[in-house]
Amino acid sequence: MSKLSDFVKEKRKKLGLTQPQLAERAGVGLRFIRELEQGKKTLQMDKVNQVLFLFGHELGPVKKSFSEDE
Repeated sequence: MSKLSDFVKEKRKKLGLTQPQLAERAGVGLRFIRELEQGKKTLQMDKVNQVLFLFGHELGPVKKSFSEDE
């Protein structure tokens, strides 16, 4: 599982939450949860962190290597 959308959907389902329930608990709109789980490319990071906080996670910088020569 490498996508944020997959992570959120899997965690939500493991907790037995519907999208509306997750939205309410995270304090974000249902539309935001739907867009997050659908992999929308542009999302507000603070809202993403509100959702991830419920799962004990947060967004952070991840080093990405572009080639072995770097």
